[in-house]
Amino acid sequence: MFKRLRYHIAVFFSVIGPGFITAVVDNDAGGIFTYSQAGAKYGYLPLWTLLPITLLLIVTQEMCSRMGAVTGKGLSDLIREEFGLRTTFFVMLALLGANLTNVMANFAGVASSLELFGISRYITVPIGALIVWLLVVKGSYASVERIFLFATALYVCYIVSGVLVKPDWKEAAIYSVRPVLLFEPDYIKLLIGMVGTSVAPWMQFYLQAAIVEKGVSAKEYAESRIEVIVGCVVMTVIAFFIIVACAGAIWSVHPRDIKDSTDAALALKPFGNYAYLLFCAGLFNASLFAACILPLSTAYTVCEGLGFESGVNKRWNEAPVFYWLFTLLIAIGGGVILIPGFPLVRMILLSQVINGVLLPFVLIYMTLIVNRKYLMHGWTNSRLYNAVAWSAVAIMIGLTVALAGISLRDISG
Repeated sequence: MFKRLRYHIAVFFSVIGPGFITAVVDNDAGGIFTYSQAGAKYGYLPLWTLLPITLLLIVTQEMCSRMGAVTGKGLSDLIREEFGLRTTFFVMLALLGANLTNVMANFAGVASSLELFGISRYITVPIGALIVWLLVVKGSYASVERIFLFATALYVCYIVSGVLVKPDWKEAAIYSVRPVLLFEPDYIKLLIGMVGTSVAPWMQFYLQAAIVEKGVSAKEYAESRIEVIVGCVVMTVIAFFIIVACAGAIWSVHPRDIKDSTDAALALKPFGNYAYLLFCAGLFNASLFAACILPLSTAYTVCEGLGFESGVNKRWNEAPVFYWLFTLLIAIGGGVILIPGFPLVRMILLSQVINGVLLPFVLIYMTLIVNRKYLMHGWTNSRLYNAVAWSAVAIMIGLTVALAGISLRDISG
């Protein structure tokens, strides 16, 4: 029994990476802003949403990792093979637009986090973009993954800052399991935004591509599945501490809207420099981390979908389209942020709206593919799993329509 347990532990650590990284990096600049806003304006009330959000995230991520392990192909590869090049082209085009706005949002996070210390974005954004580019272009998959795993460890900053604020833990515990619905447009918009920012389309494509490139097969899938679930839970824990930190620092003093994530960091100053500095460090790390993952995810997805060579383990001359697309996304995403007067907060909001619009379509393709027996053999969804998956599609379509309508109205207004 001990030998068997030791074997499973060894396999778990050999496959750890894709699922954990994908889930944790979901707490990017857009996610941090959304969760900070939830705590600042509504305190502990929105905490109950984290349980269904975690369930939805686990369902979508588990399906993708299973498809990658069983078929040995990325999600965009499977969409092209099963639904044709025309469908794939339009999906890739929509995903490219969505991910580009997310890249901009994360470079905006890099800029704003260090502007608190008087460092100009004209310095931080170019340096950040160069670091991101060199990491992927000059590294291998193994080296890139090790750095990504180290970056996930730095998310502990949010846990520590949340503890230092000394929030009302009893209230936090109660509202974590007590659903509260306020029929206010702002509250409904916030709840929709929390779902949209937690389950983003790019995550599904990146996870499956990473599972394939890492070489995880159906034989190791049981351990890979655990890794995916652990990553989803960790993502929720981080989101929980961001909300309670802002509830304790802002809502308990004076409930209000925040301008951006740095506004939340400034509110932690009265609770000590450590709480403030850790929140800032977390925002910078999350933004830079996501600014690397998102272009990489997009390059994987588009190249797989359109039949070009892709992969960090390949050299530039072996996968030129992959590396050029990765480079252009970084250059455009970082360059736009340097435009004087660029609306950073609106870009973050817009990125979440586009994510929400695209996600249900991605979920539909995923659920159709994972149930095809000639592809998945004995690894198709169970009836219960299909019920959960299609319910998630229906809910997300409804939330998407509401989020798009409310958010676009606000942007135009």
